[in-house]
Parts: sequence; C-alpha cells; structure tokens
Amino acid sequence: MVAVVSQENVVALVSRTGRELQRYRKGRRQVVGCIPYRFKIGEKTCLDVSDELEVLVISSQKGKGMLFPKGGWELDESKKEAALRETMEEAGVRGIVGGKLGKWSFKSKTHDTFYEGYMFPLLVQEQLEFWPEQNVRQRIWMSVTEAREVCQHWWMKEALDRLVNRLSGQKQLGHHRDNNKQVLGSINCKGDAKSDLCK
Repeated sequence: MVAVVSQENVVALVSRTGRELQRYRKGRRQVVGCIPYRFKIGEKTCLDVSDELEVLVISSQKGKGMLFPKGGWELDESKKEAALRETMEEAGVRGIVGGKLGKWSFKSKTHDTFYEGYMFPLLVQEQLEFWPEQNVRQRIWMSVTEAREVCQHWWMKEALDRLVNRLSGQKQLGHHRDNNKQVLGSINCKGDAKSDLCK
C-alpha cells in the first residue's frame, strides 16, 4: 500500500544551518522573526486586546532568557518565508504571517557586531507536536504582560507593543464599523437623494 502525503503537511525535522546563504546589508546580518499569537478562547468582551491575547515565547538555545523566534534571512527566501521557517524550526508553530511590524538595528549580545532585525506577527493556526528544535528549546504561551517581562531583547519588546497597538486599532475599527452599521441602519432616508447615507 502506498500513502500519498501532501508536501505542505510535511515538516523537516532538521533546522537549516550555516551562513553561506545568509543575507548581509552594509556588513550587518539580516535576521527575521515572528511574534506567534492567538486569542484566548471564550467571550471577547474586553476592549483591551492585551487581555485577550496570548503570545508564544521560546527559550534561548544558550538557556539564558526568553525571546520570540528569529533567525537568519537567507538568499533563497523572502522575509516572510524566512520568518515562517524560523518560527516553525524554533517554536513548532505555523500560521498566517501579517504585515511587517518594523525594522530594528541592534548589537549582538554574543558577537561584537550589529544586526538588522525584521519582525512580523504570526496568527497561529497549527501547533506541531514535533519540530526541529524541540530538544533545545522550550515554548510557552503567556500573556503580553508576562512576555514583556521575560523577553530578553528590547527590540522584540518594542515589536510586541506594535503588535498590541495594531490589533487594538483593528478591534477599535471593527467596533466602530459595527456601531456605524447600527446607526446607518436606523436612519430613515426620505427626500435627499444626493445623500451618501441614503445610498
């Protein structure tokens, strides 16, 4: 018997290594990462997104502190593809990558060199049981407040704040749209055929 398996469901259990495909810009290594997030299950009644949100942090390979998944952006991939790959390799999750949260320049804590880092939000749709770095990293879902406390990189904390602000803005916009639909639905449009509200 032969089983056919879709390529999109296959996960390589080995992380990419080496720097031969690594991108550099003006001598700075280019790194990309994601902030994996999900919404708590249940009623979404709170207006504060950070109370509804959980983010996934991982342990550093060196065992000192927690961070969001990130790694080198390689020549054969886009930024988003690299961010997805790094997140799957380090945290064992897959999902939908949103628009870039920003770009940061920072100095490596272990090497005396500067890096450029790009961060993206990742709405998690799948958490894998097996992933390439599961034996060298822990992954923990936690609140935004907890993540801000344990994250070891200032620029990742800033990216987290940008994510919360973005999601809060989207929620507010959705809330206003819902209210506008209710208001517009109750307007009785008589007479003024030129009114945009009556179309």
